[in-house]
Amino acid sequence: MVRGLYTAYTAMKNEEKRMDVIANNMANADTNGYKAEGTTSRAFSQVYGVKINDGSEVHLQRAIGKMSLGVRIGETYRDWSSGSFKTTGNTYDFALSGKGFFTISMTDKSGQEHIRYTRDGAFTITSDGYLVTKDGDFVLDDGGSKIQLPTDGGKPSVSGDGRITVNGEEIAVLGVTDVEDYRYLHQYGENQFDLVPGGTLKDFEGSVEQGLIEASNISMVDEMVNMIAVTRSYESSQKMMQTVDSLIDKAVNTIGRV
Repeated sequence: MVRGLYTAYTAMKNEEKRMDVIANNMANADTNGYKAEGTTSRAFSQVYGVKINDGSEVHLQRAIGKMSLGVRIGETYRDWSSGSFKTTGNTYDFALSGKGFFTISMTDKSGQEHIRYTRDGAFTITSDGYLVTKDGDFVLDDGGSKIQLPTDGGKPSVSGDGRITVNGEEIAVLGVTDVEDYRYLHQYGENQFDLVPGGTLKDFEGSVEQGLIEASNISMVDEMVNMIAVTRSYESSQKMMQTVDSLIDKAVNTIGRV
C-alpha cells in the first residue's frame, strides 16, 4: 500500500512538470519565432533480481522479477516546425523560410560577448546604423561582424539569400545558419539558443523574407486541451493517494486492533 502512495506521488509530480511546460508555451504564444516545448513520460527503471550461477540458464543473468515505482518525465523536447508568417511591411523585420537561425552577438553582465542564435527577426537600427535585436544585441553578418548600415538615406533591401543592399550597393550578408543536430542547441532565455560543445553548423538552405515576422508555432487550442488532460490526471492521482491513505488508516486503526 505504501508503494501505492509513492506511485500516486510520482504521477502528480509528473503532471506538475507537464503543466509548467504548457503554461510556458501559452505565455509565449505571442513571442516571435518561439518554438513549443513538450514532454514525454516513462516508467521508472525496472528493478531486477538476478539468478546467479544457475547452470540451467547457461550462466546467463535472467530477471526473476520486476517492480514499478511509478512514472517520471522522460525528456523535454522542442517542436522545431515553422510558425505562420505575419506581414508587417517594416524594413527591418525578417522571417526565415525553412530551418535556420539568425546569428547575433550579445554581451552579458560581465562584459563578455557570446554568439547566440534566434528565429526572431524583429530587428531595428541604432542611431549609428547598427542592426540590432529589440533587446539591443548586434545582428552579425556571414563573417561574424556587426552589420552597420548607412544612415545618410536609402532604404535597405534584402534578397532571399540574405544580401543587404542600399541604393544598389551591397553592404553585408545576413549571418543566417543552420545546425546539424538540434539536440546540441541549449535554450538561453525565451528566444535565443546556445550551440553547446559537440554541435556543428551547416549552410542555411531556406530563404530570407523581408517585411515579415514568424509567429510562434503554439496552438492555443491544443495547449488548452493538454491543460485539461493534465488537470484531470493530477486529480485522479490525488484521489488514488486519498484512497490508499484511507486503506492504510483502516489497516492500522481497525484491523490492527484485532
